[in-house]
Amino acid sequence: MNAPATPPRPLVLVVDDEVEIRSALQLGLQDEFQVDCANSAAEAESMLALAGYDAILCDHLMPGEDGLPFLIRMHGKYPHVHRIMMTSYINPEILSRSIPLAGLAACLTKPISLAELKRILHQVVGR
Repeated sequence: MNAPATPPRPLVLVVDDEVEIRSALQLGLQDEFQVDCANSAAEAESMLALAGYDAILCDHLMPGEDGLPFLIRMHGKYPHVHRIMMTSYINPEILSRSIPLAGLAACLTKPISLAELKRILHQVVGR
């Protein structure tokens, strides 16, 4: 008799221009999620066109295109993909406007608690 198939782990795309943050998040999440990383919004957009991601975890301030405009565009293009923005720039007005504009599941301030991030990711992907 075959054992029941293990459901696939949710696929998360981490977008951050800082290699240390990308590496730390990938390492911290990989036990519960499949994690891909992109170093820019442009790279992330290319990756989104090729894979069925469950969630995007994106930094707010990056060279090239910032996270918020990118996430707003992805909300229109891939409405089924959950979006979480990370920022170390704490401006309550921007944060409160960002959530409905980009349809964010959450907006987290750095440094991010790995336990809290995992809880939110499990909550939004429903697994």
